[in-house]
Amino acid sequence: MARLNPPITDWQGKRVWLIGASSGIGAALASQLLARGARVVLSARDGDRLATVAAGLPHAHCLAFDAAQASAWPAAATAAHTTLGGLDLVVFLAARYDPCRAWEADPAVADQAFQTNVLSIYRGVAEILPGMLQSGQGGIALVASVSGYTGLPQATIYGATKAALINLAESLYFDLAPKGVSVYLVNPGFVATPMTAGNPFTMPELITPEQAATAMLAGFARGEFEIRFPRRFTRGLRWLSRLPYRWRFPLLHKVTGL
Repeated sequence: MARLNPPITDWQGKRVWLIGASSGIGAALASQLLARGARVVLSARDGDRLATVAAGLPHAHCLAFDAAQASAWPAAATAAHTTLGGLDLVVFLAARYDPCRAWEADPAVADQAFQTNVLSIYRGVAEILPGMLQSGQGGIALVASVSGYTGLPQATIYGATKAALINLAESLYFDLAPKGVSVYLVNPGFVATPMTAGNPFTMPELITPEQAATAMLAGFARGEFEIRFPRRFTRGLRWLSRLPYRWRFPLLHKVTGL
């Protein structure tokens, strides 16, 4: 089958901006990219945590800013571009996770989640895309989640934001791939990060951030559009999401116990 994106197998000198890299997958991905010779700018809202991560990563550049703040994007994008002399790949990892059932959903919390998880992507793409279109090269990676495949318990807010990202990535690919700009959709399962540490349930096929970063690099190397992991768990949930609702809902109730 034809690859949907040009494979990235050689990271030497690649200019990568990781947005949401103060912990978890972002920090692990930064480490692995730098080890492969990439030039990397790390961004996150918490400057102190970002500096701590960067202290263990020689040659990493730090750029602290809040992706949820619209006014912060123009200066941040300019700084990242200037620091690296251009951008070959921008990975959007910044996210907030607010587990709740339907009767617990707070509109104010939902607004904050959409600002960080969804609207920040639009703001970032608006800043970086003109340069990529002008040069006819570059790539954008959106880190969504398999929770965007189907409605799930505890995901009344988070799942909705990730479903939006899945749809957005598909639309971006449709428009940008013919113009030479790669688009990647990253759909992780459960990853052991500070964000998931408070989950009050057993997380099936839980993997480490390092395993997640390795899976992402393998997906880039294969030129995939959708990079999902771990394979068995995500394949099962994808299959479940395609079942008719009259079968899907009972199965989900049985599997989750909720």
